[in-house]
Amino acid sequence: MRVLVTYPPMLSSKGSPMLTQNRQFQWFHEPSYLYPCVPASAATLLQEKGHTVAWFDAIAEKKDWAQFTSMLTSFRPQLVLMETKSPVVRQHWKMVDRIREELPGVITVLMGDHITGNPAETMEHSKVDFLFTGGDWDFLAENLVNHLERGDALAGGIWYRNSDGTWSDTGPYQNLGDLNALPFIDRDLTNANLYFEKWKKRLPFMWTMAGRDCPYGKCTFCSWTVTYPKFRTQSPKRLVDEMEFLVNHHGVREIFDDTGALPTGNWLTRLCNEMIDRKLNEKIIFDCNFRFDYFTEKNVHLMKKAGFRKLILGIESASERTIDILDKKLTREQIIEGCKMASAAGLQPHLTLMVGYPWETREDAYETLKLARYLMTNGYAHMLQATVVMPYPGTPLFDLCQQNGWIRFDAHDYERYDMTEPACVLTDMNEEEVVQMAGQFYKLYMHPRFLMHQLKHMRSIEDLDYAARGAKAVWGHMKDFAKIRT
Repeated sequence: MRVLVTYPPMLSSKGSPMLTQNRQFQWFHEPSYLYPCVPASAATLLQEKGHTVAWFDAIAEKKDWAQFTSMLTSFRPQLVLMETKSPVVRQHWKMVDRIREELPGVITVLMGDHITGNPAETMEHSKVDFLFTGGDWDFLAENLVNHLERGDALAGGIWYRNSDGTWSDTGPYQNLGDLNALPFIDRDLTNANLYFEKWKKRLPFMWTMAGRDCPYGKCTFCSWTVTYPKFRTQSPKRLVDEMEFLVNHHGVREIFDDTGALPTGNWLTRLCNEMIDRKLNEKIIFDCNFRFDYFTEKNVHLMKKAGFRKLILGIESASERTIDILDKKLTREQIIEGCKMASAAGLQPHLTLMVGYPWETREDAYETLKLARYLMTNGYAHMLQATVVMPYPGTPLFDLCQQNGWIRFDAHDYERYDMTEPACVLTDMNEEEVVQMAGQFYKLYMHPRFLMHQLKHMRSIEDLDYAARGAKAVWGHMKDFAKIRT
């Protein structure tokens, strides 16, 4: 079967969309193209099973609709797979129809967190043939192709259109397959060299994804709470095997693992020791998502020795009331102590924060800013990123906002959940204050004490180049918030 895995061109003047496998959608002035590990795994798995597979990410490749349709007519796929998110789902409904006009008889599939939370809506408003709910799009793609070619039963979590235009589903989605049995993602097939992240330090830079969701997996704002009902990972050995493959075959010098949060305990110890034993700590730096309460005095030093560098850590808010509502199970003390332990060991905490919660007071928001300032200016955190709260449809946070009438506009105006507006929920702050507060976090990069700490850690031309690229990224984020409508 000829299969196309694609991100069609986005028709908007708002900027470059942050769409691929991301928990937050945003239009960026200075784009990052995050590598979509699970769709890339789907393309790789199908190719390994003997199918003819094409990968076409028009966003990362900066292709327009004419170039996209030219590819369609030349490759003539029998099956087209597309990931979508709430702010662009209506565009994708229309694209499904246009693809079907270009290629009568083609089978189309949409997948993503919005689809998982609202499958019947998409079946009603588009002519799509199949929907994948949940997050195991690679295993579901293999199952669908086997169904189409051999008549195999469809797995749970798939919605399909009947011959009379109505639709049915196969029941609840469940985690599928053994992650250790998946082939290494084919980075050549999926043009991995096109994808980059603003905070990378070394090139070549690539992604892995050892686990699906995170060990905690309950944060009410995270769209991945929708797509993965149960956390699972590859073995530490399998992840290190892939790291070694990336070093040997692609010359990779930095790797970011996009698991929602890398596990701690014995799994982490085994990973670190395996990296050290194979001397990968001498060849790469390794970044990942992590949790503050996973740090111990023992594991931070082992992680540093193994080659870990940047750890993305979700503060989200300094208000313990907000942390409780988000169900993060963290305390302010754990946040501070975790940052201190990690930075003292030579790791680099990267903080994520949000402003504009519907229950948030001005004082709450300023407390979050004060905590971020304390961590950044004392050298306990090395980077941060701030966003405006977005209650994505399908998440528990969306349900809470809808139940309480906190959404400023019609909750089904999905294109407005894209961070081009000051705030989509009612808060104690006015809309302009929310935007200004988000911008204030990025101004911490200009604080003299933060800059002093950064200069103290400069050791090479590579460090200087990294700092220059980081400054460009920060400036881009500040422009993103400056252009938000108020």
